[in-house]
Amino acid sequence: MGILEGLNPQQKRAVTAPPGAVLVLAGPGSGKTRVLTHRVAYLIRHREVAPWHIMAVTFTNKAAREMRDRVVELLGGSLDGLTIGTFHATCARILRREADRWYATADYVIYDRDDQEKVVKQALQRLNLDDAKFPPRMMVKLIGRAKNELITPQLYRAGAYVEEVAGRVYAEYQALMKKSNALDFDDLLMQLVLVLDAEPTVMKKYQRRYQHILVDEFQDTNTAQYALLKRLAAEHGNLFCVGDEDQSIYRFRGADWRNVRRFREDYPESETILLEQNYRSTQIILDAAQGVIRPNPHRTHKALFTERRAGARITVHEAYNEDEEAEFVVNTILRMIGASGRPQRAKPGDFAIMYRTNAQSRRIEEAFVRAGMSYRLVGATRFYARREVRDVIAYLRAVHNPDDLVSLLRIINVPPRGIGAKTVAALRDWAEQAGASLGAAIAGMAEGSTSGPGMPPPVAGRASRAVSRFADLLAGWVARSETTPVADLMDLILEESGYRDRLHDGSPEGEERWDNVLELRNVASEYPETTLSEFLEQVALVSEVDNLTEELTAPTLLTLHAAKGLEFPVVFIVGLEDGILPHRRSWDDPEQMAEERRLLYVGITRAMDRLYLLHCFRRSAWGDAELGRPSRFLDDLPPALIAGAGEHLDRRVGRRAHRDRLLPGLARPAQAERRAVLAPAGPSFETGQRVQHSVFGEGVVIESEPADGDEIITVAFEELGLKRLLASVAKLEAIGEG
Repeated sequence: MGILEGLNPQQKRAVTAPPGAVLVLAGPGSGKTRVLTHRVAYLIRHREVAPWHIMAVTFTNKAAREMRDRVVELLGGSLDGLTIGTFHATCARILRREADRWYATADYVIYDRDDQEKVVKQALQRLNLDDAKFPPRMMVKLIGRAKNELITPQLYRAGAYVEEVAGRVYAEYQALMKKSNALDFDDLLMQLVLVLDAEPTVMKKYQRRYQHILVDEFQDTNTAQYALLKRLAAEHGNLFCVGDEDQSIYRFRGADWRNVRRFREDYPESETILLEQNYRSTQIILDAAQGVIRPNPHRTHKALFTERRAGARITVHEAYNEDEEAEFVVNTILRMIGASGRPQRAKPGDFAIMYRTNAQSRRIEEAFVRAGMSYRLVGATRFYARREVRDVIAYLRAVHNPDDLVSLLRIINVPPRGIGAKTVAALRDWAEQAGASLGAAIAGMAEGSTSGPGMPPPVAGRASRAVSRFADLLAGWVARSETTPVADLMDLILEESGYRDRLHDGSPEGEERWDNVLELRNVASEYPETTLSEFLEQVALVSEVDNLTEELTAPTLLTLHAAKGLEFPVVFIVGLEDGILPHRRSWDDPEQMAEERRLLYVGITRAMDRLYLLHCFRRSAWGDAELGRPSRFLDDLPPALIAGAGEHLDRRVGRRAHRDRLLPGLARPAQAERRAVLAPAGPSFETGQRVQHSVFGEGVVIESEPADGDEIITVAFEELGLKRLLASVAKLEAIGEG
């Protein structure tokens, strides 16, 4: 097979580009991996570049293996000396070769995130700092951010007080790492850059070895990675980068899409090649994706096209709440799987359900369980198996049954409260000798006498006081549990135990874990009359989803971040509401808002044949159902691409104008306030009342609520389903009682 065989004109242009700096901006599904592998093969066979003079770097081991396998297939035989791997693996190999040039030896170890947090705890102890006030997870994040920017402890400069503390912890942390002959993943990049800068002979050595450097997913590089590439390519200038600014969605990991712009500034003579032909999706899906991404600034427009001109229009569906949203997804999948009239019946593995945050999976998981259908959960733990969810359930179980050993052992020192493993072991021995439960031993310690297990307490001093405080908390929760609704009891436990503060550590991970706790609270608040015993029973039954087989032929549930690089015949994206996507954290940050838009773009372009975009009229938040505002990104979908009710109106006035005129209760706050001044108070409508609309026809009022001197009315129309209308604008006519 020829190296250039089967390539389209733009792919061929990229593969055969002359030496120098080349930037390939590859749209989704345009064959970027194909271009990279054929470029390597072309350099070896047609440019006669020795394999050991080529370095290709990417971000995952899977992608690196795939690249190597394809090159071997193209050229035949092994390729001794060819460097293909992740950034971190490549840096690790070089650092081992050059161990005598810096502080570590060749047998250094690489610490993962858990190891890092343990080292940070040691650093905090050495500095007499409280790890409750300065959570190790947050410190690790701040240290990693500094390393990604090539900021050493000596160069670290603080703004806020917490950053000043992080600077001291960073210095102590690095000293401990050096003592342990250890590096973390961020060190692999930073230390190599430092070695290259400090050792000109080493720099020259690797510049001459790697005469051609190829980079996959260039938009996901951070400052340290780009600095490394620039140094290695400084002598020959042969830097071949493949990426797409529109698919940069890992800013929270340090990725900086602006490296694409920096590349053009640093290499003004570089050639830019666009890959615009898509081999995955229908043109309708591509046009929708381009409508969503077009408003982003500072991007290179790519006119995505495909030979798949036909295709189903996009379904934008409004559900009443999260449960109806989940039921719609599952029922649609079941209908498509069972549609015997289809030329090719859909298979369960053809479907993917994507969402912005992991907490959103809970309702969908439960809908699959109710339907008796298996599913796969990618990139996350099943909702009821997530650590923070299990922690809170363990607290509730211990309140319900203080003799529950498993739950007590889980929560007794979570968050840390000075009850270490030795104290717990002593308490258990004490209880066993007396034939009592651990719960009874703890209660006995709180009484400060021998009235518990009937023997002198096994611990004293600080440990005894810590156990007594925990016992007092537990006793207080037990006393309140009989008369307090489960959701309120959960609030009390989260506050008094310190668990809420533990999760609120300022990190994205902490915020996501807190979102999961809030979602569990939503479960409790849905059943205010349920006793604690009944609630725990319901949770235990639902959590049996953990036992479902993760079949390869099952629908896939995953976050939009985890979806990158994947493709599915049918994609559902749920939770498309302002506050979720775009996430509320991004509203005041233009850079984050642009990334939120890119996130939806990535999700849309995972779809091959069918795309469903869902949002809710009402969504639970902290136990209360709030009106949802459809994501502002939906406004940018070309109306002609959308199937379903109201399409004729979308053609006539456009989606945005139609929504602003008929659904002003969901418009942006500024718009709503403007209209509230102009709109007179509307008429009063009652639940169950039948009404007539000049366009939508007859319907029944589901609910009515005041809105700044007006009235938002939810109507179930016979033909079009649920609509939200502002009374003063919609001009509904009452035609009788339902």
